[in-house]
Amino acid sequence: MKIAFIGLGKMGSGMARNLIQAGHEITLFNRTIDKARAIEGARVADSPGEACRDAEAAITMVADDSALEAVVFGANGIAAGLKPGATHISSSTISTALARRLTVEHENRKQGYLTATVFGRPTAADSKELVVAAGGPQELIDRYMPVFEAMGRATFIAGSEAWQANAVKLCGNFMIATVIETFGEAFATMRKAGVDPHLFLEVVNSLFRSPVYAGYGSMMADEKFSPAGFALKLGLKDVRLALALAEECASPMPIASVVRDHFVDAIAHGQGELDWSSLSRVSARNAGII
Repeated sequence: MKIAFIGLGKMGSGMARNLIQAGHEITLFNRTIDKARAIEGARVADSPGEACRDAEAAITMVADDSALEAVVFGANGIAAGLKPGATHISSSTISTALARRLTVEHENRKQGYLTATVFGRPTAADSKELVVAAGGPQELIDRYMPVFEAMGRATFIAGSEAWQANAVKLCGNFMIATVIETFGEAFATMRKAGVDPHLFLEVVNSLFRSPVYAGYGSMMADEKFSPAGFALKLGLKDVRLALALAEECASPMPIASVVRDHFVDAIAHGQGELDWSSLSRVSARNAGII
């Protein structure tokens, strides 16, 4: 399949390489062109519009709503370059409001639109271990299932509306943020009680067999927050978007409000570029440890 891939950050690069390995014909675009040129086996375009001109699908993996709006609606963007009948597949973590806008805008241009958000860190993207949450018309999901299978180990269908998959992603990231928050609180208490956090982590891993607990727990026990697999400032963005979703649905999420405030605390202390697991430093500061 001819695919344009736009956005080659820590996640996008691994996803693009797996699509190439699966035999898809890939054209790449990234604002920093050297990142695109570093990926072998693909053509490099000078703009998003050029990248998707002959594509059957254009996959976007960018940081936030504003970045996605720029590559879709900007000069030489995806909306203008994608041919009728082709589909924009958004893997970015964006607001449900933007997902609904994109659905309408692409429909008006006789283009398809799907959400295919992914769960996993850069190492999972590299090793094709991502979990995909897809949303949109079933016929489009069926058509592009080989694309999802080339990037991840499992695909879950959230619903017939693209934004429903964004809702899954936002609530999933909220849940991961709460794991980080509760680990941070528990580790601070363990340290003040004189208990080795690594011992506590062994206990937790014996109770909760989850890669999220094991992975983030280890990072926090080791206090290894750099280089960031997922920057803390992006974690704040995702929790804010989860709260916006909750407001749309008239569904209170009080814990999300607490976690958001702790992310703001971390940003105020210069942690924005550290891994979001460094949120644990907020509890450590509150406990007087640092």
